[in-house]
Amino acid sequence: MLRRWLSGFVAIALFSMVLAACSGGDASEGTGSNDKVTVTLWHNWTGQDAKAVAMRKIIEDFRAAHPDIEVVDEGLPTDGLKTRLRTVAAANEMPDLFVMWPDAMTKEFVKGDLLQPINTELDAKPEWKDNFIPNALDGYTVDGNIYSVPMNLAPSSFIYYNEALFKQYNVKVPETWAELEQAIATFNENKVIPMALGNKANWVAQSTIFSTLADRITGTDWFLKAAAQDGASFTDPQFIEALNKMQELGNSKAFQDGFNSIDETQMMQLYFQGKAAMVMNGGWALANLVNNAPAEVLDNTHITILPPVDGGEGEPRTTSGVVGTGLGVSKKLSGAQKEAAMELFYALAGPEGQKATLDSSTLVSYNIELDKSKAHPLFVELYDLMQEVKINPVYDSKLGSATVEVINNGLQELLMGGKAEDIAAKIQAAQANAAGN
Repeated sequence: MLRRWLSGFVAIALFSMVLAACSGGDASEGTGSNDKVTVTLWHNWTGQDAKAVAMRKIIEDFRAAHPDIEVVDEGLPTDGLKTRLRTVAAANEMPDLFVMWPDAMTKEFVKGDLLQPINTELDAKPEWKDNFIPNALDGYTVDGNIYSVPMNLAPSSFIYYNEALFKQYNVKVPETWAELEQAIATFNENKVIPMALGNKANWVAQSTIFSTLADRITGTDWFLKAAAQDGASFTDPQFIEALNKMQELGNSKAFQDGFNSIDETQMMQLYFQGKAAMVMNGGWALANLVNNAPAEVLDNTHITILPPVDGGEGEPRTTSGVVGTGLGVSKKLSGAQKEAAMELFYALAGPEGQKATLDSSTLVSYNIELDKSKAHPLFVELYDLMQEVKINPVYDSKLGSATVEVINNGLQELLMGGKAEDIAAKIQAAQANAAGN
């Protein structure tokens, strides 16, 4: 932990030096024709999934095409990136460009006066701006200013299942809650993990399971009111019921032992090894599956959504999610440095970047027709499913960052036997405090 903190501290210090060196931008431009403009970029394209590989290639191609621009990029795993961004935000030392999330994070950074809007750049390219799907820019719009565009579409909650294991043990792919419970029982009897879970980075259970499960019970309107602290509270009976339902999943041994001590990568490994019949994960997991799952698992993998909960208020054909991550542009950028940064922004998030993302088996919030003859059959299945499934908000996109930490830790506690009412009270207190700020 200390090593991670120190490495973060050193990186912050280094970036402070880079920013200090660059802040003189315009004044130093005339000192020589060989001067390079430096652009720093922090991102989470670190893995061997097709999306990460595609984005890193765009950066490499950009470097080759722009010898006058030095791109200093640093990749961090998602949870590490979020933590580091909040640390440098507190010190007002943002990198020039950085992957950021819509809604809550964008609003917090705007409130902290850390971002600059990109309206001018978007308006100059209407063929780019006008091609996003409806409402795609909403999560990046604050007081009429647009601060980024989504670079993907991130439904966060699907059941990926191994059809061969379902057939082997004569289990029906669950369309009702009772069928899900039956599937869990049968796989446990046969020593197969019903559903792999890796909740060491504590966002996983919240983002991939609980946000959808809770919506099935409470409905979306209740959640948005509770998030706004306007006519609903996280201590309401329907939310307690959602927490109890999540705890029931744990008690029924839906997940393997030790799920709070392995991460998302190890969770997917259990599925790749054929040890788990199902895994719940976001649309982003597909690029990893297509690139890294053994053929006997990949060829038998299909996708469905969490079944409805009897008597629940939520719409059944939905999944939690968010329009994808975007790039934040530091408020401090100006002159030649800003121009260079915006060129890189357009390479990654413009039409070519959107196409490269779609081609990497990743959904986009952008109007591009999928060439189904070239796409992986599993991605075609996901793409078709998304044409008839609606997205409702994932919890961590709408709640304040302090509340998100409370709910993520609370779900770990809940799955280890914690009391739903106590956890709900902590979540309510955190969100009431956030809404009061």
